[in-house]
Amino acid sequence: MVVRHHQIDSFSGALVFPGGKLEEADGDPRLRVRCGGADRLGDEELKFRVAGVREAFEECGILLARKPGQRALVGAADLKGIEERWRNKLAKDEASIVDLVEAEDLELATDLMTPFAHWITPTFVPKRFDTWFFLAEAPEDQVALHDGSESVDSVWIGAREAIDEAKAGKRTLVHATQKNLELLAEGGTVVGALSQATERKIVTVQPWVEVRDGKRYLHIPEGAGYRNLVREMPPQGGVPQTGR
Repeated sequence: MVVRHHQIDSFSGALVFPGGKLEEADGDPRLRVRCGGADRLGDEELKFRVAGVREAFEECGILLARKPGQRALVGAADLKGIEERWRNKLAKDEASIVDLVEAEDLELATDLMTPFAHWITPTFVPKRFDTWFFLAEAPEDQVALHDGSESVDSVWIGAREAIDEAKAGKRTLVHATQKNLELLAEGGTVVGALSQATERKIVTVQPWVEVRDGKRYLHIPEGAGYRNLVREMPPQGGVPQTGR
């Protein structure tokens, strides 16, 4: 997980999963032949998976990619050069993910990504997001490190530990992140979490507000796999956060 820069207007200072905005090049037709398992994916889902691979690389240096015809992902030795050549360029929009995979002759390991959750921000929030979360096992010998721009810290942390640290005031979690950490923690292990995600039906979560007895409550729909579907909102309104 990474810590968002405090000067960014969206989720500033929060502990979040690496991710970001979809870019036009993420849906470039040329990428289909360079994405693992693309024959089983529609264009819409494929571009979200590509965006997930790209954003993870930009934000923390993890690259889910391999040489065509190989099963093993790019190792640390090869990744170092790829990172030096492309990471800053991608972050500064000086190059696209298409440029990277074609120049380095890579296949994006989109087949190793499991859909985990789909959240849309409530209608009352000024800045709206339509976000897909994917789960993948990190390559063993790749070292994750924040970019120092959008994110100012990075940490390998257990889901339950992140929740506990937020409750203790050591971390800040936005509502969607906390709920997905709770769901992730139920898996217990990487294998367990992936297995649960594979078996679970993805139900889109768009929270809504109910006013009852003068208090405001944030609801999420049943069927998405989450527990504690209702949460009281703070008096000032907005989306609940945990921690400082």
